[in-house]
Amino acid sequence: MAVDLNMNVLIVDDYKTMLRIMENLLKQIGFKNVFEATEGGAALSMLHEKNYGLVISDWNMEPMTGLQFLKQVRGDAKLKNLPFIMVTAESKPQNVIAAKEAGVNNYIVKPFNAEVLKEKIATVLGAF
Repeated sequence: MAVDLNMNVLIVDDYKTMLRIMENLLKQIGFKNVFEATEGGAALSMLHEKNYGLVISDWNMEPMTGLQFLKQVRGDAKLKNLPFIMVTAESKPQNVIAAKEAGVNNYIVKPFNAEVLKEKIATVLGAF
């Protein structure tokens, strides 16, 4: 099944520059409906207001970390199967394990480019 480039994608990062970078990469890949939140609480509210096909969240955020946000998503009956990709500047094995145990679908280490992002999305959602 081909990836629906019209699906709603939510990107979550407390660093506005990173939101711009991710949005530009997603648009470069072909996604048309990219939404953003600067912290996990706002992102959770957005997830309840609209249907999203993918969440891409940073790990290091305040006040709710990306891992805490992921656990909230996985603990919500309506959201528990939502494809979720975690982005981080750290490639510590214990972080990858913690994210996997919490139910992350894939993991990207910064810095990354559009090709890496597309590959990670394809492993979660299917071919482009």
